[in-house]
Amino acid sequence: MRIVIRNAYTIAPSSSFEGFADIAIKDGYIEMVGDVVGISIDKEIDATGLVAAPGFVDVHVHLRDPGFTQKETIETGLQAAVKGGFTTVFCMPNTKPVIDNVQTVEYIKNKAKMLDICDLYPIGAISKNEDGKELSDMLSLHKAGCVAFSDDGVPVMNAELLRKALIYSEDLNVPLTLHEEDKNISADGVVNECETAFRLGLKGIPNVSESSIIARDIEIARSTDAHLHICHVSAKESIEVLRKAKLDGNNVTFEVMPHHFSLTDKEIEGYNTYAKVNPPLRGESDVEAVQSAIASGIVDAIATDHAPHDEDSKRCTMQKAAFGISGFETAFAVVNTYLVEKGIIGLADAVNFMTYKPAKTFNLDAGSIDEGKYANIVLIDKNRQWNVDRFKFVSKGKNTPYHGKKLKGLIVKTFYRGKEVYQGERDGFV
Repeated sequence: MRIVIRNAYTIAPSSSFEGFADIAIKDGYIEMVGDVVGISIDKEIDATGLVAAPGFVDVHVHLRDPGFTQKETIETGLQAAVKGGFTTVFCMPNTKPVIDNVQTVEYIKNKAKMLDICDLYPIGAISKNEDGKELSDMLSLHKAGCVAFSDDGVPVMNAELLRKALIYSEDLNVPLTLHEEDKNISADGVVNECETAFRLGLKGIPNVSESSIIARDIEIARSTDAHLHICHVSAKESIEVLRKAKLDGNNVTFEVMPHHFSLTDKEIEGYNTYAKVNPPLRGESDVEAVQSAIASGIVDAIATDHAPHDEDSKRCTMQKAAFGISGFETAFAVVNTYLVEKGIIGLADAVNFMTYKPAKTFNLDAGSIDEGKYANIVLIDKNRQWNVDRFKFVSKGKNTPYHGKKLKGLIVKTFYRGKEVYQGERDGFV
């Protein structure tokens, strides 16, 4: 079976190619990129006016399965992923049971394999049950298929436990990917420490709760050669700590999230629980700092921190509401609207931050449009404007602060290993 995508504006970050090209797909692999002529073709797709890019790579998602399937299942999560253009995702370990045992890893891998619509890589827990007291069996988890280790959702407050985990991760040649929050500072905070929080009578989480623990962990990592990856960076002070660490040659990488470079803490007005996320939405200067970090190229990945929740977890007081935003289905449009359309970065750079760069950061063979690679491809209408309607989300998690907002950029088709796994709206599309 040979499929040819015609007339797409193709962006291939791995080879720095950007321009019009046909893409021939045969038996699930990319056969040819360029002028495809003189060969038999089973199906042609006219992608005039569309951008062809590698399937997106998301190194930070929560699929809630096992244990919290009222919020999301692996099936609904991966369906939402491919609707958002993602063909490779890494799931965090704060499930129930936690991903601290081989059986849970196998459960996740088997469910993803049965669905066969998206590559799913589990991230194992650093500590047993994510309680920060005793290391998990990192060797067994790595052999079972874990590509990194994290206690995401909770910080590793025990510095000696972190040091040991870094030593083991260095031996396994995989990164530790850390949620950075000093619980002694953030305590029971629910939103960013700001004027709006004060006016609403809400306990705030200051920037220093993030930046101080990042500085500590970089210093601990300096005693090893381990790869330290920092999750969902939100504060301007954190950006400066990481900028200096990179200039000093430390083996540290970090990711940022669409909501942290597009929205401010003003979204919490009216006690809007859909804007409650951890780290919290910060101030305008923090948003600008994250945007500047992206523009300078020091960011290693744009991820989503897809964190779906059921309605009961959000339709309550701000204090009781769960942290998290459902991010798969708005991710590209937010990147395109708030970064590309505003001239902060170009479209090719945006694609790179969502594909090849995160894959390379995690030593993964993904995020490319190269001959001989799996045909994981997304077709994008970068000019299509649409209003976010959370009730149309495929994800079980309808929790988004973008509901009712106008975004620009729509996923039209997603191919996984040459198979069309999502087709969206496009007038006249055949």
